[in-house]
Amino acid sequence: MSPRWEPNPDIRRGRTVVCTLHAHLVFTPKYRRGPFTDDILKRCEEVMRNVCIDFGAELREFNGERDHVHLLVHYPPKIALSRLVGSLKGVSARRLRQEFPDHVRTYLWGEHFWSPSYFAASCAGAPLTVVKEYIASQKRPD
Repeated sequence: MSPRWEPNPDIRRGRTVVCTLHAHLVFTPKYRRGPFTDDILKRCEEVMRNVCIDFGAELREFNGERDHVHLLVHYPPKIALSRLVGSLKGVSARRLRQEFPDHVRTYLWGEHFWSPSYFAASCAGAPLTVVKEYIASQKRPD
């Protein structure tokens, strides 16, 4: 095997695709209230890690503060990111409300846990400037 094709755990290989897709996601609770404690963040991470596994994705990094959480997700191209986000938010909201009802109720009311909006950014190993330079340096045929 050629040295440039050494196995890389970040690169997914399918029958017709070779890719590496990472997304940085940020979710905020409804009204940007601060319901998160260390215990709730730990449980939120467990739940979200399991949702990612169900989708064939991997939660690479998770952390949060009182009023938001950050995720770094490595996912396959067959998954629509919006569908993954919907499941992450839906399952975690249901579980956190079930497991921490009194605490969550003091910060949030009604049926919603998460704000309907979210932040998503694609990210990779190289900065955009490096990728742009690499693409610009390709040798075009004459």
